[in-house]
Amino acid sequence: MNYEALTRRWVEEFVIALNLCPFAHKPAMEGRIRYVLFEGDDPRLLGEKLAEELLLLGKVDVSEWETTLLIHPNALKDFSEYNEYLDVWQELLEGLELEGTLQIASFHPEYQFFGTRAGDPENYTNRSPFPMLHLIREASVSKAVDLYPGIEEIPERNIARLNELGLEGILKQFNFNRF
Repeated sequence: MNYEALTRRWVEEFVIALNLCPFAHKPAMEGRIRYVLFEGDDPRLLGEKLAEELLLLGKVDVSEWETTLLIHPNALKDFSEYNEYLDVWQELLEGLELEGTLQIASFHPEYQFFGTRAGDPENYTNRSPFPMLHLIREASVSKAVDLYPGIEEIPERNIARLNELGLEGILKQFNFNRF
């Protein structure tokens, strides 16, 4: 399976097409999203790869690439196990002294916000075809805040959009069930 190609399709056909992240279009069209595949299943080795990618993103110029998607389809397939590692990854970011420079966003095929049911459409704001970590530059977030009016309304707008589409509409937009 070509995980990178399928992830690119998800970014284009779902994230960008539904404008879930208004900042994704430009770097995607300019080829400045780095897609990295970790095929192992050991969370410890995934952590090592994450550290490597964080350090690399922290050094490379934004003109070369804006952000990184670290795709790990075989590690932490279970959402509850994946969720437990979020604090570990935050500690890693702090340990590398990159807090305030980079941040990590989480995406998973079974993503479920606290207080929602598994099938609620709003969970698809953070659902992806495979488990992955999105490494983001804080400077890019700050720039987006300055340039995009109403940035704080994006999560609520996305939830409303996905609830309006409903589960059937979401799956029609991007068939998550095929993975």
